[in-house]
Amino acid sequence: MNGVSITIDLTGIDQALAALSRLVSGVGDEDMMSAIGAIGESQTRRRITDEKTGPDGQAWPPNREGGSILHKSGQHLLGSIAWTASPTEAKWGASWEYAHVHQFGAEIVPKNKKALYFMVGGQAYFAKKVTIPPRPFIGLSEDNARQLLQIVTDHFGKLLS
Repeated sequence: MNGVSITIDLTGIDQALAALSRLVSGVGDEDMMSAIGAIGESQTRRRITDEKTGPDGQAWPPNREGGSILHKSGQHLLGSIAWTASPTEAKWGASWEYAHVHQFGAEIVPKNKKALYFMVGGQAYFAKKVTIPPRPFIGLSEDNARQLLQIVTDHFGKLLS
């Protein structure tokens, strides 16, 4: 008589279920979330100081001075980047009041005059409006996401061992 035999090996299932229970209940996850927040902050800082590209890999548009993008304001921006974590989430971002201008872009128009006046590289300029293109620095590139996934995978591996 021919038949089919199925064997299920449940060795370690109790340990896996206990680890999953801790994860679902939020107990013991702050270490993982802290690691994710710290790496997210580091990735964001590197994007501003070294990579000069958005999370999608697109190079930031050059600035009018021809200098390093976000160089003058970069210290304010870099100084405001921080992360926080709890057992259930990790967050990072920039608290500088003009960070959103770099992330999303902006259009500046005069409020009380007919034109804007500003200096660039020692040259005076007048303009009816100035458009600042977006230079997104917050977000995850594919490489960033892989790094964060590795943290989660490593964390699960420790829970299961």
